[in-house]
Amino acid sequence: MSAGNVSSLLATLTVSAGVGSDELLTMVTGAGPVVQAVLYLLVFFSVASWGIILYKARQIRTARRASDRFIETFWETKNLTAVHAASQEMADSPVAQVFRAGYQELVRLTRAKRQAEEAQLSTDLGGVANVERAMRRAATQQLTTLERALTFLATTASATPFIGLFGTVWGIMHAFLGLSTTQSSSIQAVAPGIAEALIATATGLFAAIPAVVAYNSFSRQIRVLSAEMDNFGFEFLNIAERHFLN
Repeated sequence: MSAGNVSSLLATLTVSAGVGSDELLTMVTGAGPVVQAVLYLLVFFSVASWGIILYKARQIRTARRASDRFIETFWETKNLTAVHAASQEMADSPVAQVFRAGYQELVRLTRAKRQAEEAQLSTDLGGVANVERAMRRAATQQLTTLERALTFLATTASATPFIGLFGTVWGIMHAFLGLSTTQSSSIQAVAPGIAEALIATATGLFAAIPAVVAYNSFSRQIRVLSAEMDNFGFEFLNIAERHFLN
């Protein structure tokens, strides 16, 4: 292909990129069945990922605010029973759920210890290790809930550019094969087909870019919440060991 033909192709694709919505719809409907199937698949990925992005943004924002409110309540309230009662109204807070798991295990241990002392029995109830395991199990459950559906965003971010590229390669190949059935061998004969094929790449990028940005943002926010749960767990274990499990 000569330099003049390359320049003509670039000019044609530049004009095609600035077409109106009607012309864009015409190019999509005029594409081959394989390219159309790729476009429909990419649209599905895009719509689904945007639904997940909106849902996860709301979920993580609510969890962060509820956790901040619970931590503030915990340090302002000296009575663990009162904190436990307040935590029941903060079901969206991962930190509150970690506290509830630790508090319930702590209450069970202190009651069992008191009963053993009243019966003058000597028994090993596990102590702070039991509370730690209960809190760690609750933290794992909360992380699983927060990370749910992130895999789909990661898949969208990594797969859709290649799906779009496949549609583009197929469309370009089909466009050049069509030259054998036409009387003209100029670039104008294949430019419309190439423009139609390039829509697949653009759609793939349109689906991938928001997904990768959202995935990275949500992953960072979940790591922050995980660190908050770990830090709170250490603080609660220190309090339990000093005041209840000696």
